Amino acid sequence: MRLRTTAAAALGALALVVSLPGSASAADGDFTYTYTTSHGYRQTVALLDPPSRECVTLPGLDDPDTSEPADTPWNNTGSTATVFTGPDCDGAHYTLRPDGGHASSRLKLRSVVFS
Repeated sequence: MRLRTTAAAALGALALVVSLPGSASAADGDFTYTYTTSHGYRQTVALLDPPSRECVTLPGLDDPDTSEPADTPWNNTGSTATVFTGPDCDGAHYTLRPDGGHASSRLKLRSVVFS
């Protein structure tokens, strides 16, 4: 009888732990970058709590034939950000440290992945 009760309690605890959202699902904080719109305006964009371990192609910058790459990234998340020159985390890459890692306008990017 005790074995059944213990097993039921253990399964209940496991189900509760699995259903809780984990901090590993997102890089807490924001990641900002700047790009030039099709009308020639400079725009700064922030990704809030971006997903971890998933490639994020920056919105509107996925086609090198129709858009210029972004620049001036600031990583204000708690995770390391690896930025790529191409969409879909392709091309040359550069790593930005967590909590304030940044680069100048000379660094061009189209996608990013967070550790």
